Amino acid sequence: MAANLTCIECTQTYPLDEKIYTCKNCGGLLEVRIDIEQVKKEVTKSNLEKRELGVWRYFEFLPIKNKNKIVSLKEGGTPLYKCSNLARDLGLKNLYAKFEGANPSGSFKDRGITVGISRALELDSKAVACASTGNTAASLAMYAAKAAIKCYVLLPVGKVALGKLSQALLHGAQVISIKGNFDRAFAMVRELCEKYNIYLLNSINPFRLEGQKTLAFEVVNQLNWIAPDRLIVPVGNAGNISAIYKGFCEFRDFNFIEKVPIMIGIQANGASPIVKAIERKLSRIVPETKPETVASAIRIGNPVNAPKALKAIRESGGLAESVNDEEIIAAQKMLARKEGILCEPASAASVAGLKKLKEAGKIDSDETIVCVLTGHGLKDPEIILKFSEKPIEIEPNMNELIKFIK
Repeated sequence: MAANLTCIECTQTYPLDEKIYTCKNCGGLLEVRIDIEQVKKEVTKSNLEKRELGVWRYFEFLPIKNKNKIVSLKEGGTPLYKCSNLARDLGLKNLYAKFEGANPSGSFKDRGITVGISRALELDSKAVACASTGNTAASLAMYAAKAAIKCYVLLPVGKVALGKLSQALLHGAQVISIKGNFDRAFAMVRELCEKYNIYLLNSINPFRLEGQKTLAFEVVNQLNWIAPDRLIVPVGNAGNISAIYKGFCEFRDFNFIEKVPIMIGIQANGASPIVKAIERKLSRIVPETKPETVASAIRIGNPVNAPKALKAIRESGGLAESVNDEEIIAAQKMLARKEGILCEPASAASVAGLKKLKEAGKIDSDETIVCVLTGHGLKDPEIILKFSEKPIEIEPNMNELIKFIK
């Protein structure tokens, strides 16, 4: 494909084949810039619709040249649920949930990892690595196993949900626990990759975000080629909101949609540097050294993709909001009990944020809104048990049972 890597700060460009994560000139984040006019010669709505819904439906939009190097586990193609019960309770007409928990590893990370691992094979890499709060580790371990290459993951001690840790271990990754937070683990894994020529697959890698942008493409397809008015995303390391925004922009530039949705990022109160930067009109975030929230997947105080996220929110006329742990757990229960959707706490932050913004009068009832639910609830079963009612224990006879049924 005709594409390059472009620094979002100084606009310095690099060849797509160069193994680089940040700009050599200024240290800024890189993004893949595809040649939309070239893709227009190859893609139409009709030929896209003939393909199976999923990440690789959009091959021409992705920076992988060799189809033989693609490592796929049928990621993407996740359901877009219309949430009629929840919409009624919140006073909305058109509310949808894009449930990324239906991906192979149970989270949205698979979208980026399928492209990242495929890129690793194009580069003939023998090993990959990441730092993670859990979901990236689980996904990378799974795809590295499929690709038959080594995988190293660094995790903060005691801060990773057992469901995610179990996945990484079972898929054969070398799991290393760091006595520090995610930001320290990320700094260490980045140094490790540079020193030993291991391919880094955190979201600082621009190829990761190319896979994640396909969520925007799918939402447009599932809404019959119409973009929603607003898209609400939980924000941790900030790659997802910026990737999804990029996807919408590419479909707009392709003339598949007329407008880009208003992008809304939701963080937890205890880890909200992007929210504070938006509120204070700062050009850069102020990192938080001790992030804390029950929503472990977004427990990040210094999100590496913050510059891209701030750009996505501001350019789309969007918002950033924070919610507390009680609001997150309440939203998780609402989704489970009103719509039958079991998502992890970080996912529910998008719905908690929607509820808060609607009550504040910042969202109109007639808008079409999509909330992204980033991961499956069984990723973090300890939280479900901690905040749910305990099972009732009875003697094994019918009279006891009937008391509770009545």
